[in-house]
Amino acid sequence: MNPSLPGRGDGSFALQYGCHLSLRGGYSHAARDAVRLQEAFGLGCYQYFSKNPRGLSVKLGYEDEAEAAREICERHGIQTVVHTPYPTNLAVDAELAPERFQATVQSLLNDLMIAEACGSIGAVVHFGMFKGKSDGDQLLLRTYGNIIRTIDTVLAVWNGRARLLLENQAGSHGGLGVTLEELIQIRQLSRYSDKIGYCFDTCHAFVSGLWDPSKTDEFVAKGHELGYWPHMQVIHLNDSREVYASRQDRHANLGDGHIGIEDLARLAMAEGICGKPLILETPGSEQYGHVPEWNRLKQAVRAGNK
Repeated sequence: MNPSLPGRGDGSFALQYGCHLSLRGGYSHAARDAVRLQEAFGLGCYQYFSKNPRGLSVKLGYEDEAEAAREICERHGIQTVVHTPYPTNLAVDAELAPERFQATVQSLLNDLMIAEACGSIGAVVHFGMFKGKSDGDQLLLRTYGNIIRTIDTVLAVWNGRARLLLENQAGSHGGLGVTLEELIQIRQLSRYSDKIGYCFDTCHAFVSGLWDPSKTDEFVAKGHELGYWPHMQVIHLNDSREVYASRQDRHANLGDGHIGIEDLARLAMAEGICGKPLILETPGSEQYGHVPEWNRLKQAVRAGNK
């Protein structure tokens, strides 16, 4: 059951699909699980948490496990990406919460080191939020300043190949981090832009109002015009349980949500997106690698190319 699919026109591409895998048993166990899914169903990539997703503690003694995972994935041509823990907040204020700021910086450095040791593309991190006493534009500017300060503090001492991958948000955190312009601006304002990339989440883009599936061609063209897609390295391919522009982040299985399988397939085939790792974060069984969903996507891609 191989998900290699025809592309648009006279070209072709291999749909690089995967899902989020558990770290129960360690990094190498996840890598071996990915190989099993590759051999059975054609999986080509996966995402994993760098460590306990509920805290910012620094993980030690991971090197041997990470090296084993890297060797397995390299041998089988499987790409991987780290997801940082949920409490990671780029907008933490270094002056108001210095201990939290330092914990965040050290945790992010640890995430990047783990990603590098495992041979991963990078570490996905959410944009973040800041609840200060300022109002309006002042609060917004301080939040952006906090984000850039955190990023630059981390990347000033990071010289590995793994990239920090900024993920677009769903709009529930004060509407921050939902536009391509914001993400691009943060990258451009950083002193270390070459160490920063993007992760694009389809559910977040839909519920934030960023991506209207009825205007996919215009949206993709805008991403090219702004220079977003060349630095976008991973896609979280998720349908949405909530309606367009609802700002409610609830993932649905592909084809079971308000986006729909045809529009997800159309976006996955778009220039600048097709061929990049597609990671599902939808309800499903890791044992079968979300195969029913990928079969739906495959059928939609083929139907769209007729």
